[in-house]
Amino acid sequence: MKIAYIFREGVAGLRRSMLASFSSVITIAISLLLIGMFSIISLKTSSLIESVRHEVEFEAFLSDSVTPEQESDIKRQISAMAEVDSVEYVSKEDAARIFKEEFGEDIGAVLDFNPLPPSFKIRLKNEFNTPARAEELKLKLSALNGIDRISYRKELLEFLDARAKLFSRVSLILGILLAAASVYFISNTIRLMIHEKRKHIETLELVGASPWFVRTPFFIGGMLQGLTGGVLAAVLLYALTVWGADMVSPGLAGFFSVPLIIYILTVAFGICMGALGSLAAVRSFIRKSRA
Repeated sequence: MKIAYIFREGVAGLRRSMLASFSSVITIAISLLLIGMFSIISLKTSSLIESVRHEVEFEAFLSDSVTPEQESDIKRQISAMAEVDSVEYVSKEDAARIFKEEFGEDIGAVLDFNPLPPSFKIRLKNEFNTPARAEELKLKLSALNGIDRISYRKELLEFLDARAKLFSRVSLILGILLAAASVYFISNTIRLMIHEKRKHIETLELVGASPWFVRTPFFIGGMLQGLTGGVLAAVLLYALTVWGADMVSPGLAGFFSVPLIIYILTVAFGICMGALGSLAAVRSFIRKSRA
């Protein structure tokens, strides 16, 4: 009976503050929709950055005096390094063939000999594809006997690292600002509900009603606002991704594929924001009522 009454009072409070409740729900939905969209963009961008990072290769050029036995030993040492994902040997003949494919010239015909040294193409594990880790690996490779010089796209790694950090910071700041705005609106709506029912609350306290019995309906009201806003945001987000996938070519449609967990988190965040907003309003009411 108590639970049914508390839930009924929570819903009734929203009806009495219909305009404020509607504003809160719309604010939550818009905030969560924007957070969801930016999260998707950030996830896809981060995935793209990681895939480009994984394509960045080290090339360790060998000295001309290195013997086949030494080459095998060097490859074994490189493969044993924690940072290394794969190692591929490129012979002088392979290097000449790659040169011809990329530049359209047969270097052997131009110079009458092949000046390109053999090398190892080294691909790093994802967690080591950062500028600092790459420099550490370069120093370790340079210390190996038989390696003449090391080459890799340092500037590209630094660019990707800076962009990844920028996206993370912007996502965090935007999420905090939008969430704070939603919590503020919900808190104001709950305060209106408390103000409208202040006489009823005083009566309940006089007859000995427990604090949780008095405050829980407002807490439920805030969570219902958050739930409604979260569901609305998830529906809108789904509709936008379907529309976006239909507007682009099939090859780009994968960009609009959103994991189910994103929709679940959108609704969950809505409930959490509703709970936080109502908690802030109820705590404010507690301080005032005890003053």
